[in-house]
Amino acid sequence: MASKSNIFRSGLSQSNILEFSKDTKALKKASEAGDLPAVAAKLQATLHSLENVRVDIGVTGGTGAGKSTFVNAIRGLGDEDPNSARTGVVETTVEPTPYPHPKFPNVILWDLPGVGAPTLEADEYLQRVLVDRYDFFIIITSESFTASHAQLARGILQQGKCFYLIRSKMDVDVAASRSRRPRTFSEETVLSQIRDACGRQLEAEGLEDPKVFLLSMFELGKYDYHLLEESMVKEVESHKRHALLVALPNVLKPTIEKKAASLQQHIWLVATVACGINPSPVPGVQDVACNLYPLIHSLEGYRRSLGLDEDSLVTLAEQTGQPLHRVLEAVQGPKTKVTKELVADLLGQACSDASVFSQELLHVPVLGALATCSISFATVYQMLRLSLDVMVKDAQSVLMQTFLDNSSHRFSENSNQQPQP
Repeated sequence: MASKSNIFRSGLSQSNILEFSKDTKALKKASEAGDLPAVAAKLQATLHSLENVRVDIGVTGGTGAGKSTFVNAIRGLGDEDPNSARTGVVETTVEPTPYPHPKFPNVILWDLPGVGAPTLEADEYLQRVLVDRYDFFIIITSESFTASHAQLARGILQQGKCFYLIRSKMDVDVAASRSRRPRTFSEETVLSQIRDACGRQLEAEGLEDPKVFLLSMFELGKYDYHLLEESMVKEVESHKRHALLVALPNVLKPTIEKKAASLQQHIWLVATVACGINPSPVPGVQDVACNLYPLIHSLEGYRRSLGLDEDSLVTLAEQTGQPLHRVLEAVQGPKTKVTKELVADLLGQACSDASVFSQELLHVPVLGALATCSISFATVYQMLRLSLDVMVKDAQSVLMQTFLDNSSHRFSENSNQQPQP
């Protein structure tokens, strides 16, 4: 029999449960009374909040620095996509322009007017763009950081907001250095020199201990993107972390792994809602009753976040120049839209080893109310966990195939640049 510690390690941890229940008297009371529908209704509201919390990111910088291209890259779009932000070598943004993520519209990147006008003070700029609207700022330059950048960064700090400094177009700089000094070229040396120069420029303008991330918008997975991503996810408000993480582009293997871990932590929430709100017998699956619609919604969400939905795969094929059938070959799981029939089939496959797990539920705090539907809950939980595992492997396979077949493209595993612990 599986131990409780194994169950907890699989994502159903006591700390996960208590995090959502310790301050909710109504939930505790309903659970103790064995009122599963009341528990499920409360957790449904929690799940909805986790999935739909709004994240606003302000992106600014000098003219031609690549801020609009950054907005597009983070949203998984090319500059020529119909929904992309306008790009160009002259300033194209006059007022703050929102660009919702195409798959997660609660995550919004704002293309802000450029900085650098001699007569525009930081306080005036922040008032103009409504500083309180944003969770954090991205400040981009493609050349030297100036007094305007440093002044803006200090102003953002004074408003209690976080910012990230990006030196863009690193692919151009690295290529130019390789061309000028082919015999003595060292990419590591070039990056170090640029990073140090940026730091000195900002310190000279009064910004203490600046941290600069080196990026290429067209090879997003290279250089310092892994560090930028790690910082953004770690430092955003905790209740917004999941929403930001699942919306990030799948350009790194660690990104996929972090998404999987976050999604797995919520499986018990989805399973409780599916079993507690309007359950009905699942055709062809003995002794299992649940609501299939929350399961369809969650599985579709997994596919969108991991880049396995049809639109994402088509876009990836277009961006990399690969035939769509080659991209699809890397996907072993279902390639079509999630349907009731597919979910019922997956539940049938998961049902065979769910009975042992259901016995452990009797010992788990808060979920004692699930004793009345333990087989159903265990089956749903197993199905979601196994389905997520398959999708994670598929996402990694798609990433690896794209990297191997198109190593110059921005989608890469970046295996030698892992996020810092």
